[in-house]
Amino acid sequence: MLTNVKEISRDTLLNEVAAMMPQGYRFVTMTCVDCGEYHDIMYHFDKDYVLSTLRLKLLKGQKLPSISDIIFAAIIVENEIRDLFGIPVKGLALNYEGRFLLTEDAPIAPFNKPVVNTETKSNN
Repeated sequence: MLTNVKEISRDTLLNEVAAMMPQGYRFVTMTCVDCGEYHDIMYHFDKDYVLSTLRLKLLKGQKLPSISDIIFAAIIVENEIRDLFGIPVKGLALNYEGRFLLTEDAPIAPFNKPVVNTETKSNN
């Protein structure tokens, strides 16, 4: 396991992010990975050229709390994640309503994989 990754929950996200700032961490970016039934949302921070990551496992259908009230620059990547993965982001300081990257005729959430129920899948 990587020592620079800390597992967090939706309930602890805002407190964890807020605690990074007075310690001298700089917000770098967020990444999102579609893992089937959930998304891995990773918050990357830098301090003294060392990357530290907060990892949130977000079940599909859950809302992601916005960190934009703490780090305004997060509005860019939070809007991107909303557009590309279809994840609703609660409390965005600047909300593009799903049109930050995508036009009206673009596919909805093009990076989002459908949830596959393995119990009903046939064994052909």
